[in-house]
Amino acid sequence: MNEVSTLPHKIIGVAVIWNNQEQILIDRRRLEGTMGGLWEFPGGKIEPGETIEECIHREIYEELGIEISVGENLITIDHTYKHLRVTLNVHHCYHLSGVPQAIECDEIRWVKWDELDEFTFPEANLEIIEALRKYKQGNI
Repeated sequence: MNEVSTLPHKIIGVAVIWNNQEQILIDRRRLEGTMGGLWEFPGGKIEPGETIEECIHREIYEELGIEISVGENLITIDHTYKHLRVTLNVHHCYHLSGVPQAIECDEIRWVKWDELDEFTFPEANLEIIEALRKYKQGNI
């Protein structure tokens, strides 16, 4: 059995949340947690019986206190860290209502897509940023 198959595997729904000003919502992980202090696109683990879309909708409400609509898939990423394997199912989402709150994180911020390089993200999130860059360049 290889090393990758013995690592814990988490399937995660990830939201790239857009607002009316073409900004994206990012949050900073709590310092005491895994990859603490890094910025991320919000989301969380899929619960048994949930679809990716249901997971994203629930996680965003629990973590940020806002309502979103979950749109099309942007990218699906399989990434292996030293301690964990993750599958990130990333969807475009749209802010519908509520003021985002840092319920499960240290800080939240609305940023333009081309400002994302100014923040430090976990390694797997860099593929999301690259996919966003391609998406935006294809739609300009």
